[in-house]
Amino acid sequence: MQAAVYKRYGPPSVVAVTDVPQPEPGPGEILVRVRAAAVTTADWRLRAAAFPGILALPGRLMFGVTAPRKPILGADFAGEVAVLGDEVEGFTVGQRVFGSAGLGAHAEYLAIKADGAVVPTPDDLTDAEAAALPFGGLAALVFLRDVAQLKGGQRVLIVGATGGVGAYATQIARAMKAKVTGVASAARAGLGHDLGAVRMIDRHVQPVRDWGQYDVVLDTVGAVRPRHLKHLLARDGVFVPLNFEIAEILASLRARLFGGPQVRIAVSDDTAADLARLVEMVNDGKLRPVIDSTFPLEHIRDAYARVETRSRAGATVLTMPDG
Repeated sequence: MQAAVYKRYGPPSVVAVTDVPQPEPGPGEILVRVRAAAVTTADWRLRAAAFPGILALPGRLMFGVTAPRKPILGADFAGEVAVLGDEVEGFTVGQRVFGSAGLGAHAEYLAIKADGAVVPTPDDLTDAEAAALPFGGLAALVFLRDVAQLKGGQRVLIVGATGGVGAYATQIARAMKAKVTGVASAARAGLGHDLGAVRMIDRHVQPVRDWGQYDVVLDTVGAVRPRHLKHLLARDGVFVPLNFEIAEILASLRARLFGGPQVRIAVSDDTAADLARLVEMVNDGKLRPVIDSTFPLEHIRDAYARVETRSRAGATVLTMPDG
């Protein structure tokens, strides 16, 4: 099978599409014929070993100190079940599925645990649309619902409101009946309103101190620092940064010890239950996939270059060769 392989850390040029052995599903696994897969900021950081701040050393220890331990990136995928491993129930050969695999999705075939983050694909979604859902959708759902504990009627600021995570956070916050303000470039203001923001702010024009005050601030792009919170957070407000370094960790500890505006730091866990919740929202018309760009697998370097611009509107998706 063909797969995008990298054997050393570096720029997009370290990734090459080549033939590799097709995986075989073990007990409790399904083999998926991948039709589409997302290229995300997580893939970029793993490929370049660009782990933020204090995660630099743990990231290297986890994924490979001098070279990557696993040569095929890609978490989010969509396709159909090709082979069932032993002891698998709940799936059938030929069934369309999508989900999040952790690694290995930038390939024509992927073996994944049947009880992992994989669910049937809604009939109304293409494979590309389904592959565009998990990274942004799951992160947005978990950080708004579980970490920020957003409530209906609250004022929420989504920084990066039309990006890979923000495009989903804006929709999910609206579905949770919050009052959504988004931050993005002026060119993305129309999309932000379409996704559910009642107000859009151009961060390149308005300084942070003039953005207003909110019950929840979700920063998907690393634009807000703890020093900004006195301007942004209402009394007992909550700041949730997706990217965090020492300053955010210290601010979180101070809030726990001494009270005041809360800084909540967490990582999201991908589950089938949360994927099913996203599917419910899609079926109810409350959530739609947002795709910035698509590339064939052989142009994966271009896909990475697009991701690294940090100016996308939604997801970047790979399509696999027919066959």
